[in-house]
Amino acid sequence: MNISFSQAISDAIKEEMIKDEKITFIGEDIGIYGGIFKSTKGLYDFFGEKRIKDTPISETAILGTAIGAAILGYKTIAEIMYIDFLTIASDQLINQAAKLHYMTGGKVKVPIVVKTQGGGGVNNGAQHSQCFEALFMHIPGLKVVMPSNPYNAKGLLKSSIIDNNPVLFIEHKKLYSMNAEIPETEYYVPIGKANIIKEGSDLTIISYSFMVSLAKEISDELLKEKNINCEIIDLQTIKPLDINTILESVKKTNNAVIITEACKTGSIASEIITLLQENIFDYLDNPILRICALDTPVPFSRQLERTYIPGKEESLSKIIKHFDI
Repeated sequence: MNISFSQAISDAIKEEMIKDEKITFIGEDIGIYGGIFKSTKGLYDFFGEKRIKDTPISETAILGTAIGAAILGYKTIAEIMYIDFLTIASDQLINQAAKLHYMTGGKVKVPIVVKTQGGGGVNNGAQHSQCFEALFMHIPGLKVVMPSNPYNAKGLLKSSIIDNNPVLFIEHKKLYSMNAEIPETEYYVPIGKANIIKEGSDLTIISYSFMVSLAKEISDELLKEKNINCEIIDLQTIKPLDINTILESVKKTNNAVIITEACKTGSIASEIITLLQENIFDYLDNPILRICALDTPVPFSRQLERTYIPGKEESLSKIIKHFDI
């Protein structure tokens, strides 16, 4: 069946809530309104206000409630409207949810999913467009998942909901309208496993979330114009990172470029470069290239935002120049 990214998210939540009555969903405007991105449309009508709860505008209250319910044996999907606002509740997520299992010697589990969205490209300005995945990748005890299409959005969210660990599930706002064919039968996409969406022999392109679309465009152009056959890796999960898939791909192609919408300094691209240097330095024919956003706040101006976020033409130019192709 052909569905949108938004519908895939809603279907994943519905399927898991039907199977487990201990799952609740809380957040701002997720009920009658169906979420500001309509990714929860219809859930309130199906489950009612006892299991789909609109909350006050308080990120700390939302995550505090989710963590408390998890300690008591429930599972909660907690939506934070924008990942930018997760900084307000960072103590609950970083110092409580991510550490309670460890600090109690495994006696306490915190099976929560923090559902949020990030990324720019739609003129939302500096406080509603950021990419914070590297910040949370740094935190032991926390899983970070970032889908790139309706298929893995549904499968990864279902896996996140049944996981017994706290999972940060980040949706890119430009993906909600994407449509794709997905199976009518139930399926799960495993957390911690990258997906090779195109095999190639000359260059490995590593990306995730909305930037996978850019990676595909670049790959098509390089094959058409330069006869360069790229292998594309969709990370799907930022933490745990599927380093084995990355290493094996780069050992085959001997060249790598990482594309992310996040700022360059301290990005996931930096971590992947380090892992490649540490593990397979002798396999590299060229220095690894990273294509990232600029180290500035996200501009509100549409023209400036287009300059800030990596685009097709400038990314192609950087790749061609860097690898001398």
